[in-house]
Amino acid sequence: MKLIFAGTPDFAAAALAALIEAGHEIALVLTQPDRPSGRGMKLTASPVKQLALQHGLPVYQPEKLRSPEQQAPVAAIAAEVMIVAAYGLILPQAVLDMPRLGCLNIHGSLLPRWRGAAPIQRAILAGDAETGITIMQMDAGLDTGDMLSMHPVRIEATDNATTLHDKLAVAGAAAVVDALAELPRLQAARQPQPPEGVTYAEKLRKEESQIDWQHSAVALDRMIRAFNPFPSAQTTLAGEALKIWRAEPVSGQGQPGEVIQADRHGLLVATGDGVLKLLEVQKAGGKRMDAAALLAGGGITVGTRLGGDA
Repeated sequence: MKLIFAGTPDFAAAALAALIEAGHEIALVLTQPDRPSGRGMKLTASPVKQLALQHGLPVYQPEKLRSPEQQAPVAAIAAEVMIVAAYGLILPQAVLDMPRLGCLNIHGSLLPRWRGAAPIQRAILAGDAETGITIMQMDAGLDTGDMLSMHPVRIEATDNATTLHDKLAVAGAAAVVDALAELPRLQAARQPQPPEGVTYAEKLRKEESQIDWQHSAVALDRMIRAFNPFPSAQTTLAGEALKIWRAEPVSGQGQPGEVIQADRHGLLVATGDGVLKLLEVQKAGGKRMDAAALLAGGGITVGTRLGGDA
């Protein structure tokens, strides 16, 4: 099929690679403008743009798609379908209407649960047992379009935002290729999203990253996994920031935030319900390290409080 592809991060690049491999004609690739990145803040092309250029595909990077002038390159393609995956721009109705068979979105949740910007992280944070991919016929709403197909993916107890992202990227790439192969049948049988079970996955905010030790060990474990790699769960040790990258809930009790064990058997911190065993941490300005390395550096003993200055 003659396609336009719109996407920006790695999640979208996986789908673009699958569409190229499947033999579709990618007549135009839309992606976000190059952004400053890294310590040097150099302008960096998105993963989708990098992949498109490797395959000699034409790339268009508008700041917006509101005006007829901005929309003209899209209209000129006369595409059969536009595939959208984590693009980052709102598509106005005029653009949605341009492809003959409309625009399909690869969404990283089982709609209508977790519409919005951060479905992967919110699913982990909420303790969901599964999430998945929904191939959706786009409309002008926020992830409100009719569903063409759904593809469940289990959330394992050890999944963080990175590992679940990677599983969903693979699932989404396969799902959109399959959807295009069966598009007439899927569009004829498309289902409106049910009004029950709608939730919104708000964009992650840095202020959410501070650990409240009054919460349960199970809830804090989910938070740590959901916020790995961004914005990363953080507490304080002797007034200095301490990121926690991996932990696991274990049995036990104590005062929330208090270290109740600090030896070769592990670094255990009490919570509002249960105990959290810290596995991988990072001090301010330092590198990620095992909790054993943190203990070897000294300064942490039974009775030390995290989340305070003492």
